[in-house]
Amino acid sequence: MRTDRSFDMRDHIPGPAGMLGAAANVIMQLGWREVGYGVLESTVDSGNVMIHPWKRLRTTISYLVVALFGSEADRAAYRQAVNRSHTAVRSRPDSPVKYNAFDPELQLWVAACLYVGFRDMRLAFLGPMTDAEADALYAYCSRLGTSLQVPSDQWPADRAAFDAYWAEGVARVKYDDPVRDHLLALVDLEMIPRFMRWGNRSLNRFATVGFLPPEFREAMGLTWTDSQQRRFDRMVRVLRFGSRLLPRWVRMLPVRLQLAEVRFRVRRGWRLT
Repeated sequence: MRTDRSFDMRDHIPGPAGMLGAAANVIMQLGWREVGYGVLESTVDSGNVMIHPWKRLRTTISYLVVALFGSEADRAAYRQAVNRSHTAVRSRPDSPVKYNAFDPELQLWVAACLYVGFRDMRLAFLGPMTDAEADALYAYCSRLGTSLQVPSDQWPADRAAFDAYWAEGVARVKYDDPVRDHLLALVDLEMIPRFMRWGNRSLNRFATVGFLPPEFREAMGLTWTDSQQRRFDRMVRVLRFGSRLLPRWVRMLPVRLQLAEVRFRVRRGWRLT
């Protein structure tokens, strides 16, 4: 899949405000039961957000940065690290569903959720795109899948094909109680110290539910009123105004620092995940 040569991904980074959609995207990824139980039952404690929240945040951001801005060597190193972690993520005989973290179908769903989340944050905080920009962004974001185990020809060919794939994928979304409870704990920031939740928990819940597509919100049993939607829209408008004022180099600075940190870890032989 080719990307328009005039396309520059740096123009589409929304800046810090984009982090408000992080928990919503996790909920979307775990909407497939296989992915949800894969995360819930994983024995890889080093990647457990409830045990190591800051490490999990770092590794997730690192993956996104490497996938979207890293060199082929960066992506290869991170793919190897993710594969090492995924080796132990497979269903047990008593698991409610069968899953394997190396399943390209499941990885495609996760990558699709990441693309939808990134696209939605870009639209929310930088404004609308032309069709050409939207097509180029979609083509570029195939890296979110191919940086894992998704073959390039498995990424839907264009946005129309993706919309069809997405509709089928959303129809599979279901949250069993154990997975839902895990996700609600994440939304309520139960993995961080109590003193850090003050003020942040209500904002995280509000932003998370607001950024969730209605189908996911309904599947999670989360309520959302017209009044909340109006408040959410006002918040997004204010943050969009601020995000668009930020120079591109400011919005890109966290990306550059994170990529530098990944490359430093590779040079030192430290774990990436």
